[in-house]
Amino acid sequence: MEELRWIANEDLTGDLERPMLVVAFRGLFDASGSATGAIGWLADRMVHNTVGEVDPETFFDFTQERPVVDFDDDGSRSLRWPANEVILAHTPEGQRDLLMVRGVEPHLRWRTFANALSEVATRTGVDTVVTLGAMVGMTPHTRSLTVTGSSTNALLADRLGLNRPSYQGPTGLVGVLHDTLDRMGTPVISLRVSVPHYVPDTPNPKATRALLRWFEQVSGVSTAYADLDGPAVDWQHQVDAAVASDQDLVQYVQRLEAQADQTRELMPNGDDLAAELEAFLREQDADSGEGATDPS
Repeated sequence: MEELRWIANEDLTGDLERPMLVVAFRGLFDASGSATGAIGWLADRMVHNTVGEVDPETFFDFTQERPVVDFDDDGSRSLRWPANEVILAHTPEGQRDLLMVRGVEPHLRWRTFANALSEVATRTGVDTVVTLGAMVGMTPHTRSLTVTGSSTNALLADRLGLNRPSYQGPTGLVGVLHDTLDRMGTPVISLRVSVPHYVPDTPNPKATRALLRWFEQVSGVSTAYADLDGPAVDWQHQVDAAVASDQDLVQYVQRLEAQADQTRELMPNGDDLAAELEAFLREQDADSGEGATDPS
């Protein structure tokens, strides 16, 4: 596919350990930059390099997502276009390697764009895809920010105790990507964090931490999410101070707290999700090989 440009010339499947594709896009489903921030956090803490990119020319309306002029330390001028890069990150021995796509949700040709990402999964031997997202919701900032996990694969959802998607209506690129991968038979897991709707759309380390925590439990990949404990507490204190200056907002948050305290966690409890995922994938491989014939 000409829209997908590979930068690395070497065989990408040769030394990858059970690779997983992780995807997040800046846009409507990235409230406070929490999802793309999670991928940035992972990349900053892993040995990684860019192995590919999606050509932005045919996917963006540049009157909405304009290129940006930059100057480097030497004063040289450059033009930076909306980017969707494919990053390869090698993880510690015994953990899954990651292919990560962090970028901007395109405006045009979503089916073609989704096919380009499915080619990334095919070429690199990915057996699972995880999409990260963040939506404004009714979770109060004083409670653990709710993460919802779901899968379009009924068997995988049942195995991991995830929800099945129930939404009907207009969707975004992630919905198109899920459909594309589902038709390919590639298992997809969606993790979405709920961000307090009354908080300004600024970086939210508490939401990023919540996504990273659940991604680690699902994937078995160390994310160092606990390093965000301090920034998350600082963020909450700043919101506490802002809320305290408005008595109506104080009462509103108290009502949200009462509702949250009566709502069950939307992700299953337990630290064995990664083991369940591995078992599911082994069983899928075994089932797909049952009909194979002996070539001898």
